[in-house]
Amino acid sequence: MQNLTSKESILKKIRRGLIKKAANPYPKIDLESSIYQVNDELPEVRFATELKNASGQFIYCETEQILTQSIKELINKKKLQHVHCWESAIKIILKENSIEFNEDEMNISRIDAAITLCECLVSRTGSIFVSSRQDAGRRLTIYAPIHIVIGYASQLVNDIGEGIEKIKIKYGNNLPSMISLVTGPSRTADIEKTLVLGAHGPKELYVFFVDDLK
Repeated sequence: MQNLTSKESILKKIRRGLIKKAANPYPKIDLESSIYQVNDELPEVRFATELKNASGQFIYCETEQILTQSIKELINKKKLQHVHCWESAIKIILKENSIEFNEDEMNISRIDAAITLCECLVSRTGSIFVSSRQDAGRRLTIYAPIHIVIGYASQLVNDIGEGIEKIKIKYGNNLPSMISLVTGPSRTADIEKTLVLGAHGPKELYVFFVDDLK
């Protein structure tokens, strides 16, 4: 009998398993229905609650006028001098309301805060989908110490699966090269199990939620 190494023995078993597949022992399992319990709470309320639980900040804006006023208040409160925004739609709003910002994509070394849009908002987890197909690209959502997200009520989805489907419908076969799920500020507890915010990205996350469904 040929002596086989552990690696060869494992690969042999894998090959055998691929050739002769075992019957599914649980053929009646429902893999299509949602695994989450139905929640009667309003999606925007649940999103706000879960976002706050993840150390994010939720600011409700009934109109875009309130949105711009709230952004001004945050900039003044945090004394932000270098605010960057590359989103075409938001740049128009900021300029119309005399909010100073930097739109230079090459000079972000002194950035204080970034203003971006998002792909969608996930109610169940308080998360935000962003992608490289947004004008903000890959860098702006992770480089600034403060990330300001402008999201709309029409972008709310119930769970992560719905969010992925929404992105698939939007882009079809031409999906973004990067799709990222943001849940609160960047954090890590790798060092001595001590929670540190801002280790690998923004230390603060603000979501300005605009109710565009009224």
